[in-house]
Amino acid sequence: MKKNRVIPVLVLKEGDIVQSYEFARYKRVGNALKAVERLSQWDADEMIYLDITTNSSKSSVRDDLNSTHLPERIKLVEEIAKRSSMPFTFGGGLKTVKDIELTITAGADKVSLNSLFFQDKLVARNAVRNLGSQAIVASVDYKVIENRKYVWNPISRKLTEIELQSWLDQLLDLGVGEILLTSIDRDGSKQGYDLETINEISSLIQVPLIANGGVGKWNDFKEGIMAGADAVAAANIFHFTDQSVYQARDYLYNKKMNVRKPSLSHFV
Repeated sequence: MKKNRVIPVLVLKEGDIVQSYEFARYKRVGNALKAVERLSQWDADEMIYLDITTNSSKSSVRDDLNSTHLPERIKLVEEIAKRSSMPFTFGGGLKTVKDIELTITAGADKVSLNSLFFQDKLVARNAVRNLGSQAIVASVDYKVIENRKYVWNPISRKLTEIELQSWLDQLLDLGVGEILLTSIDRDGSKQGYDLETINEISSLIQVPLIANGGVGKWNDFKEGIMAGADAVAAANIFHFTDQSVYQARDYLYNKKMNVRKPSLSHFV
């Protein structure tokens, strides 16, 4: 049986790691590349790195990255790969199959796609054909309105009329290999995962489900796994506690969850 994974999510906006609150407010919390080094030392199973920078006049890469030979995001992927001892998924600004291929070549193990599914599903399908399902993670954000779940469009930054299950069916038809499912209602709330939705979706899809949004304590990870998530992800909870990923996995391991035995790395 595959182990359940604990996955820290780093959200990058205009060159800094930020905390997110319901996709509406952001608080800067640190340097992007130093965060990667810490997570490697704390022995994360893997990492998801999402660059949500939208203003092209703002740099998505810190000034301490001196290379100018590659597009900014590809350059950033290379710097992450140098500092990371864990597999990582990179998302943000990927619009063509070539962009995706360059991201993988630069060191990412997988890419996370979201906006692209709204722009051109054919590109996403071709990426799956060229790189394989295992390299493509579909990032899906949703809100619950009167007990119905609707998908968020990251381009317009508005809620669509597309219901969650219908959208997932479309993405799975394209051949994506994993679903990163984020509850906007729970984002930054510290109220725990949307367990009802995790349980519902995990029983309906045949690819791994990564639950995200709402973690406020280690036990929330346990509940997410018990609800059916193959992997449990979070961003904010990992920022302010030393050895936070190790502590989360240690908690789960001692609660007899199916996770790797925790250890600390001396990766530099």
